Amino acid sequence: MTAERTFADPTKTFRDTMLREVPGLRAFCVSLCGSYVLADDLVQDVLLKAWGHSESFREGTNMRAWLFTIARNTFYSLYRKRGREVEDVDGIHTANLAVAPAQEGVMDLADFRIALAKLPDEHREVLILVGASGLSYEQAAEVCGVAVGTIKSRVSRARARLGDLLGIERVEDIGPDARSISAVGAGAQVPRA
Repeated sequence: MTAERTFADPTKTFRDTMLREVPGLRAFCVSLCGSYVLADDLVQDVLLKAWGHSESFREGTNMRAWLFTIARNTFYSLYRKRGREVEDVDGIHTANLAVAPAQEGVMDLADFRIALAKLPDEHREVLILVGASGLSYEQAAEVCGVAVGTIKSRVSRARARLGDLLGIERVEDIGPDARSISAVGAGAQVPRA
């Protein structure tokens, strides 16, 4: 054991060594950020990370190099994250975002489940195989042991019957209704299903 680890509190030596490096660390962070305010935030993040991972620091290694590595990695992670973010000072992008109310979707799904349960077994089966599971007509035909034409016919009849049960006549009938669209906001573009 080294003399440093013979103290009553082994973290004191780590803490003291780390704190001695703060002025150099701050200067390095300023050079990375180009701003004293951002550099101070980065230093704080680095010290928190270093303290939280103090057990990974090996005695006898260079504390400054270890802290600078943490600072560099943290800075570039934040830089990449900022590159994916959109600055919206005026709120223009936020105003154009719209989400349809979830309660309508829950009710639509409940209606869909009831209508699906009313279909004959062979129609429900092909809709689930082709529509929900994503199988091709050929794969569904193989699973059901029937001809591809039979699958296509069943899917067509099942979709038509499901549309009748749900009261869907046009593509525009799918998705948020006019009341939901107006609740989301005037001029909002709500994607159609």
